Amino acid sequence: MRTITHKWLILLFSLSLIVMLSGCQSKQSKSKNRTVTVVLDWTPNTNHTGMYVAKQKGYYKKYHLNVKFMQPPKDGAEQLVASGKAEFGVSAQDTFAGAIARKDPLPITTIAGIIQHNTSGIMSRKADGITSPKKMMGKRYSTWDLPIEQATIKQVVNDDHGNYKKLKLIPNNITDEVAALKSKQTDDIWVFYGWAGQNAKVKNFPINYFSFRSLNKVFDYYTPTLIGNNSFLKNNPQVAKDFMKATTKGYDYASNHPHQSADILMDQVPELKSNRKLVYASQTYLSKQYALGSKQWGKISATRWNGFYTWLNKNNLVSVKLKKDQGFTNKYLPK
Repeated sequence: MRTITHKWLILLFSLSLIVMLSGCQSKQSKSKNRTVTVVLDWTPNTNHTGMYVAKQKGYYKKYHLNVKFMQPPKDGAEQLVASGKAEFGVSAQDTFAGAIARKDPLPITTIAGIIQHNTSGIMSRKADGITSPKKMMGKRYSTWDLPIEQATIKQVVNDDHGNYKKLKLIPNNITDEVAALKSKQTDDIWVFYGWAGQNAKVKNFPINYFSFRSLNKVFDYYTPTLIGNNSFLKNNPQVAKDFMKATTKGYDYASNHPHQSADILMDQVPELKSNRKLVYASQTYLSKQYALGSKQWGKISATRWNGFYTWLNKNNLVSVKLKKDQGFTNKYLPK
C-alpha cells in the first residue's frame, strides 16, 4: 500500500511540475518582446513625435513591442512595407493612391491619419503679395513635376479665376524653403506649414501663406498617414492593435505636452538639436493639429478619404479607378 501511494505521489508531483513549467513558458512567450519596424517617409521630424514618445516612455514596451525606426528607400515607404521588410510605415493619401490604384495593387492598408487635417499650402515672400492662387501667375513655382501635385495647383489657380498656363514652373530641388525664398531662388513653393511656416517665424522672415484645404475641401486629405502590411495585419491583428494603442498614447501625450515631447524627440534624434528653436515651434503648432476636430487621434473620415479619391478619378490621375473606402481602415485604432 505504501509503495502504491509513493508512486502516486511521485506521479502527481511530476504532473504538477510539468504544468508549472508549461505555465512559466507560456508567461515567458507572452512577455517576450516582438520586434516591429516602422519605415519613415523622411528624416525624423515632428510628424513622427508620437511614436518616439511611445518608445521612450515605454508605451510600446508595455505591450511587449520593440519598435525600430528606419529611413525610407528612394522608392518610398510603401514599397518596403508591401515587401514585408517593414510591418508599418509613414505614407500620405496622395502618394498612397498610386500604390493601390493599379492592376496589381501593393498589399498595404492605411491604418491611421497622423495629422487630422492637411496642413500644406503655398508659401511666398510677403513683399510679392501672392495672397491667393491667381496671384501665382507670372511667378516662379517650384514643382516636383508630379501629376497630382500639378493638378492640385491647376485646380486652385483656375478656381481663383487665374490661368494655370501663366505660371512659370521650375524644378524643385529645395531643402530649405525659407532660404530659397530669401535668396530669390523661387517665388512660391508648396510647403507643410508645421515645418516651413514655423521656420519662417523662427527666422523672422515675412511670408504669405494660404492652405489648400481653405480653398477647396476636397484637398483636406490625410497627410501624413500610418500604413501596414496586409499579411502582417491579417495574421497579427492583436499585435497591430497593441502597436496602435501605444502609438495613440504617444500622440495623445504629444498633443498635451508639446515642449516635453519635443525634448523627447530630440533625445531620440540628437541631430535635431541643431534646430532646437524650430523643433519647439513646430511641435507647438503640430500638437494642436494631430487630432484637431476629432475625438480620437488617427481616425479617418470616410467622407474626406473618398472625396479626395473621387477627385483623382474624375481628373484621370490614377491608372485604375479607386473604389469607395478603398485602402483604409479604422479597425486597429483603440475603441
